[in-house]
Amino acid sequence: MSSPIITLADRVTNIKPSPTLAVNAKAKALKAAGADILNFSVGEPDFDTPPHVCAAGKKAIDEGFTRYTAVPGMPELREAVSQHLLREKGLSYTMDEIQIACGGKHGLYNMFQALINPGDEVLIPTPYWVSYPPMVQLAGGTPVPVPLLEKDDFDLNPDILPQYASSRTRAIIINSPSNPTGSVFSVKALQAIARMARENGWLIITDDIYDTITYMDTELPHILTIDRSLKDQTLVLNGVSKCFAMTGWRIGWTAGPKHIIAAMNKIQGQSTSNPASISQKAALAAVTGPQDFPKTMLKAFLPRRDFFVADLRSIEGVSCVNPKGAFYVFPNFSAYFGKNFNGKQINNSVELADYFLDEAKVASVPGAAFGADDFVRFSFATSMDIIKEGMTRIKTALKNLAD
Repeated sequence: MSSPIITLADRVTNIKPSPTLAVNAKAKALKAAGADILNFSVGEPDFDTPPHVCAAGKKAIDEGFTRYTAVPGMPELREAVSQHLLREKGLSYTMDEIQIACGGKHGLYNMFQALINPGDEVLIPTPYWVSYPPMVQLAGGTPVPVPLLEKDDFDLNPDILPQYASSRTRAIIINSPSNPTGSVFSVKALQAIARMARENGWLIITDDIYDTITYMDTELPHILTIDRSLKDQTLVLNGVSKCFAMTGWRIGWTAGPKHIIAAMNKIQGQSTSNPASISQKAALAAVTGPQDFPKTMLKAFLPRRDFFVADLRSIEGVSCVNPKGAFYVFPNFSAYFGKNFNGKQINNSVELADYFLDEAKVASVPGAAFGADDFVRFSFATSMDIIKEGMTRIKTALKNLAD
């Protein structure tokens, strides 16, 4: 007698695994097997967590701070985040308006679960971070891509926004600086979002995870510095992963209206409970301690960005927007679609990224994962030597393609 086939929930079968994590896992497996892989796929700084932050985590272990904390996070950490937001953005939040989650991704998941009903639409500027659409879908909502164009440096064209809005629009996501493009929304774009959100009662979700990693001479525009009256319909997401090289510590936070945070706490209370106590202590040291670490990373990232962009632009048929923030380049390789290698045609970004990995031993993430199939994402959160070697391999691989 054969065993019954256990079916899966529709919500699982309708979404795909994270493409960036899948590529990173494949690259690591190939490297473990002995392949000389250069990994440009992963979105994390190539810096160690600052020593004083690590020391705080070790101290927490030594002092036995290894038990449950409050579901929304330690009061001290929520207060520290409140002071951080006041100091950095002039935004005032009480502890009850802040949730500490198991990374920024977890905070986003909590908010979508707490706010989205079946049929609700969420406007997502595209190219987008890979997890936005699946999270909306898992909550029963409908992701609505709003195209950003390369010719506009991936800034939002305010004139097209009304074309994608509807009576079912519930929220809009802002990710500036952006993953994967490194682009920054202009004041004009944010003013348009503010106006439409105010007129239609949209929720604004501003994912600020890269806000300390910018290459601009001017202040980074922010929706709540443009229109503070929107504070009661805006959720501000951030964390320590990118700015303090703490990706594995898994601490992020959301600040927003008290009743929304309370609803998110219900979700968190029935899923993970509190974030790891030890990680919270480390994050407290990061937020309250010296704030010069992001500047140290920027000093390393800037020449890498400049070299990467210039070298990509030197390749015939390749264009690349100069990122204003984060640590990614997002070149357009569509001129190479339709070419062949050993009789196999490359027709899209997935096939090109596979070709780079198999033949050049360079791991990247196909633009299709971000809703933009003409492009491929590379992280420059790695050494200049690796970037130079990677570009040499990419150029050779492209030259080996035949019409």
